[in-house]
Amino acid sequence: MSSAAQEPPILEVRNLSKHFGAIRALNDLSMSVHRGEVVALAGDNGAGKTTLIKTISGVFRPSSGEIFLNGQPVTFTTPQEARDRGIETIYQDLALADNLSIGANIFLGREPMKRLFGFVPILDRKAMADAARATMARLDFHVSRLEAPVSNFSGGQRQAVAIGRAVYWDAQILIMDEPTAALGVPEQRKVIALIHQLKAEGRGVIFISHNLQDIFAVADRIIVLRRGVMAGERRISETTHDEVVKLMVGGR
Repeated sequence: MSSAAQEPPILEVRNLSKHFGAIRALNDLSMSVHRGEVVALAGDNGAGKTTLIKTISGVFRPSSGEIFLNGQPVTFTTPQEARDRGIETIYQDLALADNLSIGANIFLGREPMKRLFGFVPILDRKAMADAARATMARLDFHVSRLEAPVSNFSGGQRQAVAIGRAVYWDAQILIMDEPTAALGVPEQRKVIALIHQLKAEGRGVIFISHNLQDIFAVADRIIVLRRGVMAGERRISETTHDEVVKLMVGGR
């Protein structure tokens, strides 16, 4: 384990449960993420992965249990409250505005303004373009046409834009839902490299994937969920693909 793991976790979930009527989507789950650590969540559909990340990120209110950020208990009533505290979720659909540029997507809903003639408020497009250039360069991601709509970009490039937005707003925890799904192998490698970079910057990453190869390439630990409970937790360096599959399907 990295030395960062000796510090208190950046995110800790204790005895978290979420019930929808009689359905127990998540039951008494505890987990933690340290700075500079990638924790993978694995499990079949219906295992509770989506419920867990939506509860952490403010979409759902937990039925019971607690969430701690940097050792302090937190309660989120909206995803924006979670974002304001440094938890950013990048879903599979990326939530990008296809017709807008990288800069406009980074500032979506939080656009910088300047005053024309001292009193007419207008969009500060230069500030947006400068932020986009600096943020994407920080991720070692270079595009020649910053003003191009993101619909022109490939899947891997769009992932980089979504990650860049989280980095610009200084997210400390990035929750990534199937970030390599539907990407070709070269683009998968690029996204994996971006995640390693986030880790090197001391951010915590929760990585959800059905692709065990990607999980083993990027994660420090893996938590396997099955029917809303933790079926097992392993350090990647101390487990195998076969063991993880057995945990997922219920074998021992």
